[in-house]
Amino acid sequence: MDEITERKKGAVRAAFPHTVPVLTGYVFMGAAFGILLESRGYGPVWAFVMGLLIYAGSGQFVAVGIMAAGFDPLGAFLVTLMVNARHVFYGISMLERFKKFGKAKLYMIFSLTDETFALLLSTRPPAGMREENFHLTISILDHLYWVVGCVAGGVLGSALPINTLGIDFVMTALFVVIFLEQWKRKQNRTPALIGLGASIVCRLVFGPDWFILSCMAVLIVIFGLFKKPIEREVGR
Repeated sequence: MDEITERKKGAVRAAFPHTVPVLTGYVFMGAAFGILLESRGYGPVWAFVMGLLIYAGSGQFVAVGIMAAGFDPLGAFLVTLMVNARHVFYGISMLERFKKFGKAKLYMIFSLTDETFALLLSTRPPAGMREENFHLTISILDHLYWVVGCVAGGVLGSALPINTLGIDFVMTALFVVIFLEQWKRKQNRTPALIGLGASIVCRLVFGPDWFILSCMAVLIVIFGLFKKPIEREVGR
């Protein structure tokens, strides 16, 4: 048991530095969600449950409006599908990798947020550590940050008059930090440039409403066609 505990502690020590940008973004955005939820009459318990079981930033913000609008399961399903459709592409691209996770595979699929997806693609475990343990720890830490932020916002929402105008930029800043972390590693620059280029082109061609979905489709095609050359580049 001591050996297992020590391995878990080692995985946390190795994974935590990579998740610090996510920690910053998730605590602030989770708190903004908790404050918004509390302002609609739902307390910290609701924030905890939604953060734990829904775990979807934009989806949770949309859910607040859906809950306030009344019972409409079909409408809620369609809106949520549109908002989080990009996660379908994330999951497809990770199918082979997740086969190695055994019983933890379902949790890895559930916890595949934008930021966690980026970290799983861009980080590698230290020598001697299993990749599955390292990446599972990253996923758990990111999830924990989000839940803590949601609950903190729910608790503080009624006590502190916080103006949340502009706080959503935290997530944009978070993506910039993750991109820069990829750029610092020379072998990660090709995937980073492909993602950046596809985002710019799809934003110009398809506009703000459809560029994320179209960009995910373009990236799947590119990485599908050029998988082996890209893997050789990243593996150097």
